[in-house]
Amino acid sequence: MDRRKTRPVFIGGVQVGGGAPVSVQSMTKTDTRDTVSTVKQINLLAEAGCDIIRAAVPDREAADALPGILRSISIPLVADIHFDYRLALAAINAGVNGLRINPGNIGGRNKVEEVVRAAQDRGIPIRIGVNAGSLEKEQLAKHGGVTPDAMVESAMGHIHILENLDFTNIKISLKASNVPLMLEAYRLMAKKADYPLHIGVTESGTLRYGTVKSAIGIGILLSEGIGDTIRVSLTGHPEHEVIAGYDILRALGLRSRGVELISCPTCGRTEIDLIRIAGEVEKKLQLVNRPLKIAVMGCVVNGPGEAREADVGIAGGKGFGLIFRKGKIIRKVPEGSLVEELLKEIENI
Repeated sequence: MDRRKTRPVFIGGVQVGGGAPVSVQSMTKTDTRDTVSTVKQINLLAEAGCDIIRAAVPDREAADALPGILRSISIPLVADIHFDYRLALAAINAGVNGLRINPGNIGGRNKVEEVVRAAQDRGIPIRIGVNAGSLEKEQLAKHGGVTPDAMVESAMGHIHILENLDFTNIKISLKASNVPLMLEAYRLMAKKADYPLHIGVTESGTLRYGTVKSAIGIGILLSEGIGDTIRVSLTGHPEHEVIAGYDILRALGLRSRGVELISCPTCGRTEIDLIRIAGEVEKKLQLVNRPLKIAVMGCVVNGPGEAREADVGIAGGKGFGLIFRKGKIIRKVPEGSLVEELLKEIENI
C-alpha cells in the first residue's frame, strides 16, 4: 500500500513518520507517582513489543517521579499533560522524550513560548491531541457539535500556535470513540498538513468490543496509507493494547513481529478438541516476538494443504494429529502430545 508521505519526528530513538515502520504505543495505567509499579508495567510492555510509552502527569509529585522512571526503562517516554505549563517544563527537565499537550489549554502565550523553547532546546516533539469529547466550546458552537471539521479546525489552531513560534517538531492525533467520525477527521487532517499522525479509537471499550472497534478504525486508515504510530485504547491491561496493535499491523503486512496463528473454524470433520488446543497454543506463544506463522488445523486431509504457507503446524485426526512444516508432513503424534510436539518444532526453528 502507498503510505502518506510525512515529515519524520523522533521520540527518543524511535522515528515516527518519514517512511519509518508504524510504531505501537500504549499508556501506563499505574499511578505515575508510584515509581516501582510504573517501571514494572513499562518494562512488561517493552517485553511485549511496545515502542513508545505514555504516562499521565497530573501533578508535581508525578512530574518529580519521572527521573526515577526514566532511569529504569528502555523505551521512550511521553508525558501526557493538561492545563499546567509548569508540569510540561518539569517533564522536559526530567528528560522525557516527548510531550502530549494542547498548546491552547496550558496557559497564555508567554507560558506556551516557555514550553516550546524548552522543547526546542531538548529536541522534544510535541503531540497535539484533539479528542472529540473535549473540543473547545467555540468549535462546538461554530460547527453545531462534534464534527470532523470541528476536530480538524481545533487541531489546526493548536498547530498554528506552535508554527508561529517556529516549532514544527509536531505529531497530531484526532481521536473519537465514534469510528466514522474518527475516520473522516483523520482523512481531512491528512490533506491539511504533512505532520505524522498518531491514530486510534479513543475510549473504544473493553477487550472484546474495543479490539474490534480499534481494528476497524485503525485498520481502515492504515489500509489507506494514513497513520504513522498507533495506540489501541482498551479498558484492561495495557499489554493487550500492544498485542492488539501488532495483530492489526501484521494483518495488513505492515509489521511482522510475533506469531501469526492460522486456525480453522472447525466443522463436522474435526475429531479433536481443536478449540482448546488452539487457545492453548495462542496463550503459550503470546510473547514470542519472532515473526512466525503457526497453523492449528482440525482435519488431516485438508489441514497441511490449506495451511501450507505456515512455518509449522498441526492437523488433527481421531485421537492423533500430524506435525507439518510448510505443508510437508513430518510425523504423526498422539492427540495428547500435539501441543508439546508443536512447541518443540517451534523451538527447533
